[in-house]
Amino acid sequence: MEIITENESLAVSGFYWRARDHVRALICQSLEQDGFANAFSTRTGGTSPMPHDALNLAGFDDDTAENILENRRRFLRLFEDEWTLATCWQVHGAEARIIRDVQSAYSDATEQCDALVTDAPGVLLGVKTADCVPVILGDRRTGAAAAVHAGWRGTLATIVPRTLQRMHDEFGTQAEDIRVGIGPAAGVCCYEVGLEVIDAFQERFPKADELFVHTRPGHARINLQRANRNQLIEAGVSAERIHTAPLCTMCRTDLFFSYRREKNAGRISIGRLLACIGHSNRD
Repeated sequence: MEIITENESLAVSGFYWRARDHVRALICQSLEQDGFANAFSTRTGGTSPMPHDALNLAGFDDDTAENILENRRRFLRLFEDEWTLATCWQVHGAEARIIRDVQSAYSDATEQCDALVTDAPGVLLGVKTADCVPVILGDRRTGAAAAVHAGWRGTLATIVPRTLQRMHDEFGTQAEDIRVGIGPAAGVCCYEVGLEVIDAFQERFPKADELFVHTRPGHARINLQRANRNQLIEAGVSAERIHTAPLCTMCRTDLFFSYRREKNAGRISIGRLLACIGHSNRD
């Protein structure tokens, strides 16, 4: 296993790179120190033709099951312990599903939701992204963890604080005990939206204007990472316990899949990243 620390801005933000056999992932160090295995995958080191050697971890309509399963096997080798991966059928909503145990993790992949929550050791929660914001949460006190897929619709529907509330209701999680990693996503440097999104956010959030950089009439770039961070702080999570990766998926298509960038470039099949978190079996 290789630990890569060449990027100073990542280290300051609380992240480092881990690599093994050309597979590379971003790790939130503070969550790891709190006992939570975690990783934000990249596109390198796989078997998928997107266009080549891509680590596509989902999207069975765009790739073969054999490729995806082999890519997941390679990705899971980045983790020291044995894990059961739990995923879901994402629909850009605001529902969070509870994974009770390892056995239920096998049967929930077709359940429609955009957040997964568990306190079961050995279950690795995974949400799929390709520009949307991946958010992982860990509560060291209770061992509860969550993985959230937050696109603009999910962010508008406050899926992250809703998931935090679900953790509280199910496992007694308190906001002050939460540690959060916000992973690579389409950044305010690149992600332009139209009036549908601008108007919806302005109607929903009093301070929405701080999320936008206006570009041309009826359009603006939006900072969804900041929007989710703000919602967490409003929910009672300390700003010092929220770590945001300073990486844009649209800028760095050498590292990440980007639905918007690659579709605009005419690419038909777009891969999917995984953002994962789980509480270790070890104390």
